[in-house]
Amino acid sequence: MESASESGPESPGGRPTGPDGSGSGPGDAYGHAYGQVYGDGCGREDRRGDADGGGDAGAVLAEDRGWVNDLWAAAFCALSLIVLLHLVDLAAGTVEAGRTALWTILAAALFAVLYPPRVTAGHDWLSVRGLLGERRVSTDLLTQVARRGGVAQRIVLRDVRGRRVEVDPMTLAANPLLWHELDRGARKARDRGLLRSGSAVLRSLSDRIESDTARGVFEVSGLR
Repeated sequence: MESASESGPESPGGRPTGPDGSGSGPGDAYGHAYGQVYGDGCGREDRRGDADGGGDAGAVLAEDRGWVNDLWAAAFCALSLIVLLHLVDLAAGTVEAGRTALWTILAAALFAVLYPPRVTAGHDWLSVRGLLGERRVSTDLLTQVARRGGVAQRIVLRDVRGRRVEVDPMTLAANPLLWHELDRGARKARDRGLLRSGSAVLRSLSDRIESDTARGVFEVSGLR
Protein backbone atom coordinates (compact mmCIF):
# COMPACT_ATOMS: atom_id res chain seq x y z
CA MET A 1 0.00 0.00 0.00
CA GLU A 2 2.99 2.30 0.45
CA SER A 3 3.77 2.16 -3.29
CA ALA A 4 0.46 3.85 -4.07
CA SER A 5 1.23 6.75 -1.75
CA GLU A 6 4.76 7.19 -3.14
CA SER A 7 3.51 7.65 -6.74
CA GLY A 8 1.87 10.95 -5.86
CA PRO A 9 -1.64 12.08 -5.06
CA GLU A 10 -4.55 10.90 -7.09
CA SER A 11 -7.25 12.87 -8.84
CA PRO A 12 -10.89 12.30 -7.87
CA GLY A 13 -11.20 9.81 -10.74
CA GLY A 14 -8.36 7.72 -9.39
CA ARG A 15 -5.77 8.90 -11.94
CA PRO A 16 -2.30 9.82 -10.59
CA THR A 17 -1.68 13.55 -10.80
CA GLY A 18 1.49 15.48 -11.52
CA PRO A 19 3.58 17.19 -8.86
CA ASP A 20 1.38 20.26 -9.09
CA GLY A 21 -1.83 18.23 -8.65
CA SER A 22 -3.09 19.27 -12.08
CA GLY A 23 -4.13 15.76 -13.11
CA SER A 24 -1.65 15.49 -15.99
CA GLY A 25 1.59 13.60 -16.13
CA PRO A 26 4.82 14.78 -17.79
CA GLY A 27 4.00 13.05 -21.09
CA ASP A 28 0.60 14.71 -21.52
CA ALA A 29 2.01 17.96 -22.91
CA TYR A 30 3.81 16.12 -25.71
CA GLY A 31 0.76 13.98 -26.38
CA HIS A 32 -1.42 17.07 -26.69
CA ALA A 33 0.98 18.72 -29.16
CA TYR A 34 1.24 15.52 -31.22
CA GLY A 35 -2.52 15.17 -31.30
CA GLN A 36 -2.96 18.73 -32.51
CA VAL A 37 -1.00 17.97 -35.68
CA TYR A 38 -1.67 14.31 -36.34
CA GLY A 39 -5.10 13.73 -34.75
CA ASP A 40 -6.25 11.80 -31.71
CA GLY A 41 -4.84 8.43 -32.76
CA CYS A 42 -8.27 6.92 -33.45
CA GLY A 43 -8.50 7.79 -37.14
CA ARG A 44 -10.13 11.15 -36.43
CA GLU A 45 -8.23 14.24 -37.50
CA ASP A 46 -8.19 17.18 -35.16
CA ARG A 47 -10.60 20.03 -35.96
CA ARG A 48 -9.00 22.94 -34.20
CA GLY A 49 -10.35 25.65 -36.43
CA ASP A 50 -8.53 28.79 -37.41
CA ALA A 51 -6.82 29.53 -34.12
CA ASP A 52 -4.31 26.66 -34.15
CA GLY A 53 -3.96 25.99 -37.88
CA GLY A 54 -4.40 22.75 -39.77
CA GLY A 55 -8.14 23.33 -40.05
CA ASP A 56 -9.80 22.02 -43.20
CA ALA A 57 -13.12 23.79 -42.73
CA GLY A 58 -13.75 27.48 -42.98
CA ALA A 59 -14.85 30.28 -45.24
CA VAL A 60 -13.44 30.67 -48.74
CA LEU A 61 -11.10 33.66 -48.65
CA ALA A 62 -9.75 33.44 -52.22
CA GLU A 63 -10.72 31.77 -55.47
CA ASP A 64 -9.78 31.63 -59.13
CA ARG A 65 -11.48 34.68 -60.62
CA GLY A 66 -11.13 33.36 -64.16
CA TRP A 67 -12.75 29.99 -63.50
CA VAL A 68 -16.22 30.97 -64.74
CA ASN A 69 -14.84 32.31 -68.02
CA ASP A 70 -12.76 29.16 -68.50
CA LEU A 71 -15.83 27.03 -67.84
CA TRP A 72 -17.86 28.90 -70.45
CA ALA A 73 -14.98 28.55 -72.91
CA ALA A 74 -14.89 24.78 -72.39
CA ALA A 75 -18.67 24.52 -72.90
CA PHE A 76 -18.48 26.71 -76.02
CA CYS A 77 -15.77 24.52 -77.58
CA ALA A 78 -17.77 21.34 -76.90
CA LEU A 79 -20.96 22.86 -78.27
CA SER A 80 -19.17 24.19 -81.34
CA LEU A 81 -17.79 20.73 -82.09
CA ILE A 82 -21.15 19.01 -81.99
CA VAL A 83 -22.78 21.73 -84.11
CA LEU A 84 -19.99 21.58 -86.70
CA LEU A 85 -20.20 17.80 -87.00
CA HIS A 86 -23.97 17.95 -87.42
CA LEU A 87 -23.61 20.58 -90.13
CA VAL A 88 -21.21 18.29 -91.98
CA ASP A 89 -23.73 15.44 -91.69
CA LEU A 90 -26.52 17.70 -92.97
CA ALA A 91 -24.44 18.73 -95.96
CA ALA A 92 -23.56 15.12 -96.75
CA GLY A 93 -27.04 13.78 -96.03
CA THR A 94 -25.73 11.33 -93.45
CA VAL A 95 -27.74 12.40 -90.39
CA GLU A 96 -28.40 9.30 -88.31
CA ALA A 97 -29.20 8.59 -84.68
CA GLY A 98 -26.00 6.57 -84.24
CA ARG A 99 -23.81 9.35 -85.64
CA THR A 100 -25.60 11.93 -83.48
CA ALA A 101 -24.89 9.83 -80.39
CA LEU A 102 -21.25 9.51 -81.43
CA TRP A 103 -20.83 13.27 -81.90
CA THR A 104 -22.47 13.86 -78.52
CA ILE A 105 -20.00 11.50 -76.86
CA LEU A 106 -17.07 13.24 -78.57
CA ALA A 107 -18.33 16.64 -77.46
CA ALA A 108 -18.76 15.41 -73.87
CA ALA A 109 -15.22 13.99 -73.91
CA LEU A 110 -13.85 17.32 -75.17
CA PHE A 111 -15.68 19.16 -72.39
CA ALA A 112 -14.25 16.77 -69.80
CA VAL A 113 -10.72 17.39 -71.11
CA LEU A 114 -11.15 21.17 -71.16
CA TYR A 115 -13.03 21.40 -67.84
CA PRO A 116 -11.04 23.80 -65.65
CA PRO A 117 -10.27 22.74 -62.06
CA ARG A 118 -11.69 25.20 -59.53
CA VAL A 119 -9.07 26.41 -57.07
CA THR A 120 -10.18 27.95 -53.77
CA ALA A 121 -8.36 28.72 -50.54
CA GLY A 122 -9.11 29.69 -46.98
CA HIS A 123 -7.33 29.98 -43.67
CA ASP A 124 -4.62 27.29 -43.81
CA TRP A 125 -6.17 25.22 -46.62
CA LEU A 126 -6.22 25.03 -50.41
CA SER A 127 -8.67 23.04 -52.50
CA VAL A 128 -8.76 21.91 -56.13
CA ARG A 129 -12.12 20.62 -57.39
CA GLY A 130 -12.46 18.82 -60.71
CA LEU A 131 -15.07 16.69 -62.42
CA LEU A 132 -14.08 13.64 -60.37
CA GLY A 133 -14.14 15.30 -56.97
CA GLU A 134 -12.21 17.58 -54.66
CA ARG A 135 -8.67 17.40 -53.32
CA ARG A 136 -7.55 19.51 -50.39
CA VAL A 137 -4.37 20.10 -48.41
CA SER A 138 -3.62 21.95 -45.18
CA THR A 139 -1.18 24.64 -46.23
CA ASP A 140 0.14 25.13 -42.69
CA LEU A 141 1.04 21.42 -42.58
CA LEU A 142 2.82 21.19 -45.94
CA THR A 143 5.78 18.85 -46.16
CA GLN A 144 6.69 19.20 -49.84
CA VAL A 145 6.27 21.69 -52.67
CA ALA A 146 7.52 20.55 -56.08
CA ARG A 147 7.25 21.66 -59.69
CA ARG A 148 6.14 19.06 -62.22
CA GLY A 149 7.52 19.76 -65.66
CA GLY A 150 6.12 18.92 -69.05
CA VAL A 151 3.82 20.66 -71.49
CA ALA A 152 1.48 21.76 -68.69
CA GLN A 153 3.53 22.68 -65.62
CA ARG A 154 2.00 22.10 -62.21
CA ILE A 155 2.87 22.94 -58.62
CA VAL A 156 2.49 19.79 -56.48
CA LEU A 157 1.62 20.28 -52.79
CA ARG A 158 1.75 17.54 -50.15
CA ASP A 159 0.81 17.86 -46.49
CA VAL A 160 1.66 15.90 -43.36
CA ARG A 161 -1.49 13.76 -43.71
CA GLY A 162 -0.36 12.45 -47.10
CA ARG A 163 -2.85 14.47 -49.14
CA ARG A 164 -1.78 15.94 -52.49
CA VAL A 165 -3.02 18.58 -54.92
CA GLU A 166 -1.71 19.99 -58.19
CA VAL A 167 -2.13 23.66 -59.08
CA ASP A 168 -1.39 25.48 -62.32
CA PRO A 169 1.23 28.18 -61.53
CA MET A 170 -0.57 30.46 -63.99
CA THR A 171 -3.64 30.29 -61.75
CA LEU A 172 -1.60 31.43 -58.74
CA ALA A 173 0.05 34.19 -60.78
CA ALA A 174 -3.33 35.48 -62.00
CA ASN A 175 -4.87 35.42 -58.51
CA PRO A 176 -2.66 37.15 -55.91
CA LEU A 177 -5.13 36.37 -53.11
CA LEU A 178 -4.81 32.64 -53.77
CA TRP A 179 -1.03 32.97 -53.69
CA HIS A 180 -1.22 34.99 -50.46
CA GLU A 181 -3.17 32.23 -48.67
CA LEU A 182 -0.80 29.54 -49.94
CA ASP A 183 2.30 31.52 -49.01
CA ARG A 184 0.97 32.32 -45.54
CA GLY A 185 0.28 28.67 -44.79
CA ALA A 186 3.64 27.57 -46.23
CA ARG A 187 5.46 30.00 -43.94
CA LYS A 188 3.74 28.42 -40.94
CA ALA A 189 4.74 24.95 -42.13
CA ARG A 190 8.34 26.12 -42.58
CA ASP A 191 8.42 27.67 -39.11
CA ARG A 192 7.18 24.38 -37.62
CA GLY A 193 9.95 22.47 -39.38
CA LEU A 194 7.53 20.50 -41.56
CA LEU A 195 8.27 22.02 -44.97
CA ARG A 196 11.80 21.00 -45.87
CA SER A 197 11.49 20.70 -49.64
CA GLY A 198 10.23 23.34 -52.04
CA SER A 199 11.51 26.67 -50.72
CA ALA A 200 13.18 27.41 -54.07
CA VAL A 201 9.92 26.69 -55.93
CA LEU A 202 7.95 29.03 -53.66
CA ARG A 203 10.63 31.72 -53.96
CA SER A 204 10.56 31.63 -57.77
CA LEU A 205 6.77 31.78 -57.72
CA SER A 206 6.86 34.74 -55.35
CA ASP A 207 9.34 36.62 -57.55
CA ARG A 208 7.22 36.00 -60.63
CA ILE A 209 3.98 37.07 -58.99
CA GLU A 210 5.54 40.22 -57.51
CA SER A 211 7.00 41.09 -60.91
CA ASP A 212 3.65 40.59 -62.66
CA THR A 213 1.87 42.65 -59.98
CA ALA A 214 4.36 45.50 -60.28
CA ARG A 215 4.03 45.45 -64.07
CA GLY A 216 0.25 45.61 -63.79
CA VAL A 217 0.46 48.58 -61.42
CA PHE A 218 2.76 50.42 -63.81
CA GLU A 219 0.43 49.74 -66.75
CA VAL A 220 -2.63 50.95 -64.87
CA SER A 221 -0.84 54.12 -63.74
CA GLY A 222 0.46 54.80 -67.25
CA LEU A 223 4.12 54.13 -66.39
CA ARG A 224 6.26 51.83 -68.52
